[in-house]
Amino acid sequence: MDLEKQPQKPAAPREAGDALRASDADRDRIADILRDALAEGRLDAEEHSERIDAVYRAKTLGELEPLVRDLPAAGRRSGSDPYAQESGEPAGPPENLVAVFSSSTRKGRWRVGRRTNAFSLFGSVEIDLTEALFGQRLTVINATSIFGSVEVRVPENITLRGSGTGFFGNFEVVTLEAADPEAPVVVVNGYSVFGNVEAKPKRGRRISDLHDRLRKHLG
Repeated sequence: MDLEKQPQKPAAPREAGDALRASDADRDRIADILRDALAEGRLDAEEHSERIDAVYRAKTLGELEPLVRDLPAAGRRSGSDPYAQESGEPAGPPENLVAVFSSSTRKGRWRVGRRTNAFSLFGSVEIDLTEALFGQRLTVINATSIFGSVEVRVPENITLRGSGTGFFGNFEVVTLEAADPEAPVVVVNGYSVFGNVEAKPKRGRRISDLHDRLRKHLG
């Protein structure tokens, strides 16, 4: 029998959903599962940071699914979650703070979006979250500083983490773990070139009555 004339076995069809483009809501859903896994001790801080980075680089659903394949999603919080009211809303575009030979500041009582991009070129960007209102668990700040500075200040009672690189400059995120498992998580990622990116808690500043304030604001 001529094996070369035998019909080739068709390749297993790829899941159609894997090729679908991922939305911001899809990424936030995966990020929430990763946050719960961190709180439950299933992931350490380094693993969580690596997977979060991959979440926001993912372009398709097929790239997102493997990031939580080894984690149970059943532990996700139900409708009692103070952030559940916001989950059905569109994420909207990221907020951009740009300082080129200038300064840009965001502080006071404002509602934090899911994503903020901060860029400094021979300038300074200040992001103060100590009086801000969080409408989601996870807030990602992408910070880039070139011959400039980006400073992020957060309340003492939220979770702060991040990862980045300094090229002849400084990139520093003071890791903070909130005692309240429902507290917001702020992740600062990016890099600095002959500049400075710094994120740390502001001593003496705390978000009080997190859940009540959030419900009042969203209501």
